[in-house]
Amino acid sequence: MSMRSGVYVDYKATLRLLGRVLKYLAVTPLFPLVAALYYRESPVPFLVTIAAMVVLGAGLERLGSDRELGSREGFLFVALTWLAVPIVGTIPYLVAGDGTIAHPVNALFESMSGFTTTGSTVLGDISFETHSRSVLLWRQLTQWLGGMGIIVLMVAILPELSVGGAQVIKEEAPGLSLEKLTPRIQDTARALWKIYAGFTVLAIGVYYALGYVGAAPNMDFYHAVAHALTTLPTGGFSPEARSAEAFSAAIQWAMIAFMIVAGTNFALFWHALNGEPRRLTDNAEFRSYLFAMGVVGALLWGLLFSGLGLESVPENVGAIPGAFENALRQSLFQTAAVVTTTGYASMDFNTWDASAQVVLLLAMFLGGSAGSAAGSIKIVRWYLIRKSIGRELFTTVHPEAVRPIRLSETVIDEGALRGVFVFVLAFFSIFAVSTVLIFLDALRTGVDLTGLEAISVTIATLGNIGPGVGIVGPMNSFLPFSIPAKLYMVFLMWIGRLEILSVLIVFTPSYWRR
Repeated sequence: MSMRSGVYVDYKATLRLLGRVLKYLAVTPLFPLVAALYYRESPVPFLVTIAAMVVLGAGLERLGSDRELGSREGFLFVALTWLAVPIVGTIPYLVAGDGTIAHPVNALFESMSGFTTTGSTVLGDISFETHSRSVLLWRQLTQWLGGMGIIVLMVAILPELSVGGAQVIKEEAPGLSLEKLTPRIQDTARALWKIYAGFTVLAIGVYYALGYVGAAPNMDFYHAVAHALTTLPTGGFSPEARSAEAFSAAIQWAMIAFMIVAGTNFALFWHALNGEPRRLTDNAEFRSYLFAMGVVGALLWGLLFSGLGLESVPENVGAIPGAFENALRQSLFQTAAVVTTTGYASMDFNTWDASAQVVLLLAMFLGGSAGSAAGSIKIVRWYLIRKSIGRELFTTVHPEAVRPIRLSETVIDEGALRGVFVFVLAFFSIFAVSTVLIFLDALRTGVDLTGLEAISVTIATLGNIGPGVGIVGPMNSFLPFSIPAKLYMVFLMWIGRLEILSVLIVFTPSYWRR
């Protein structure tokens, strides 16, 4: 570690590995580059991006040192990687120079929203008339790259990260901790990415097959790839302005299934594929995840089917032909999209009344499973908080009792429980302060923002949800906000993806000193 000027963090080792990451990621713009050539669009945005990644990566490698990452360097490496990659990811938008994302701040917002799989957008017009298919494909690819994790991908392919890989994955991976599936952490990273890629290919096949047989007339191969790349990472970027509403009921039902898969701990699928399917069904977190979606979905279905959740509906809405299926599909779709933080929309839920919108807003705080691509607080934390409250009530009556907290058959360490409560407290503290700041900035700049909308803006970005309600509803965008507000939302998306503490620790004086 460097000890100059009292600093005990070897930032040069961090810069070297960051440069290596950028050089390897230079391969990824080749995919939209091929699409650009196929659709006879300009390949220049992606050629420039590839060149910039290689040059910048090589430069950082030369500046760095060859020492291995320690625990402190791991925090810095993860934080800088998730900041640098979205910054470089703005290049295709800026070079293409089309639409609202030609502005540097808007491009950074869109890129950070993509890589963090948030799904919030500042695109003023989502159409092939304004943006090329290849640029929109890059937008969707950023979400796929960020879904399973950039660091997890780098651990899978970079030998120099095999030693300290477990720590850096832990700081990046959403949830409590990484389950080591194999003796070598590099093999675990590869296994997770194989499962993730496999489900993506399956989603492409299902979406395209439904279009091919006529069940979804406008679902061609491009749209199948685009929506698979944004379903499995729980991202929600769609090349269609109306999101999933642009497609048939068959596609929406398929998306519901894949969103549920994307919000599940991928380690459970590894166990299922290796002859232990009961690990999935017996998992307490997975059952709680399905139960939470079932409760939210049932509430929304009751409101929509009865007409209570709609602002304007025909008389006796439940008697309309197809109303039962439509209400069930809309409620389950939006439940899956919100709980898994995917951000798709099967209809404009701004047309719902306040009761249904409040249910959706509360569901935004749930999150999917640990070890999945989902954001927000995570079901496992709510499960452990509920168990902790139950234990506190029990030990209040029986003070001599010793009652450990278990997750399935695993006893949860008291330090991990303390970390859960610290994270939730930090999350709600930042959420409360950020809501006030965003609301005050809206007043300053003349943006018409209600208190409920300010709440939804904050949870949508900090929780990596995507759309909110009102002005940032699913068919609207975050474009009206000021430049400082957008930059602050970029910060919220950044720390939200890395679960707050992994980033904030780098800003503490004690991190840099012995």
